[in-house]
Amino acid sequence: MSYPIQDKLVIGVASSALFDLSDSNQVFEQEGVAAYRKYQQKHLNKRLPKGVAFPFIRRFLSINQVFPELQPVEVVLLSRNSPETGLRVFRSIEHYGLEITRAAFLGGGSPHEFIDAFNASLFLSANQTDVEQAIANGFPAGLVLPGTVEDNEQDLELRVAFDFDGVIADDESEAVYKTNDLATFQAHELKKQDIPHSPGPLANLFRKLSHLQQLERELPVLQQEQGKILRVSIVTARGAPAHERVLTTLRDWGVETDEAFFLGGMEKLRVLDVLKPHIFFDDQLSHLQAGQSGIPMVHIPFGIANHQKNPTTEPATAEPSLQPTET
Repeated sequence: MSYPIQDKLVIGVASSALFDLSDSNQVFEQEGVAAYRKYQQKHLNKRLPKGVAFPFIRRFLSINQVFPELQPVEVVLLSRNSPETGLRVFRSIEHYGLEITRAAFLGGGSPHEFIDAFNASLFLSANQTDVEQAIANGFPAGLVLPGTVEDNEQDLELRVAFDFDGVIADDESEAVYKTNDLATFQAHELKKQDIPHSPGPLANLFRKLSHLQQLERELPVLQQEQGKILRVSIVTARGAPAHERVLTTLRDWGVETDEAFFLGGMEKLRVLDVLKPHIFFDDQLSHLQAGQSGIPMVHIPFGIANHQKNPTTEPATAEPSLQPTET
């Protein structure tokens, strides 16, 4: 018997993150809602191209194949489309063989209002407003930034990388650094090296991924020898001695990470290019450098790093923000 949804690791995804909607979005912007509806009906059986989050979602869903009785993960489609215009999205899901059965087509409504209802530990979208509204209301969400899609189907391992401050943990220490200097930050972290951080927006996601890794470790040896299923990394600008509080926090939460990179301000992309994660979460746009590599980048607009002015970075093409009266 599979887990009830409240016990699963659930990810909510907008069609704008899962698929490339640039063509249909162009129709919407240039010709309006009626033309957009006709365009989707005309191309109903033409599959949508893969979007930036597609390789991550595909591998995430494949975890259920390793645990067929538990079925511990689920993906729910949370879409601004109406049921009518969203039909092409579900046809594309079926074409690619993605095991997504639950969906909310909101006809222009706000997806973030349903994140908790579906027990989602993450909502991925290319709609900046939707993501910012979710974070402002205390829900875990990330803005998928533009980039190339590389999906090697022979590569079965799912690799997920996280920044620490403002993503896994709160932004307490980041606020000290932003409002003072490096020396003050280091002194603050040394003083609190035995005090764990409070959770950040993706803490629950990180914890549940750690639980999946524990399930993986309990698999029979023969299955383990077939290769790792899930690899989780922390890639943070922190360096020693500020690294200790990170480890204190993980130990207090009872979670582990496969790898932790304490870069001391070094450019993160140098490490990410080696790790090649299928998704990387960071709260600072300056660290994401979207479009400069084939790594799917997700911005978490949380905390002090986002109260200050960030460089403008356009999200991946968002699905049209249809109003309920128009659909």
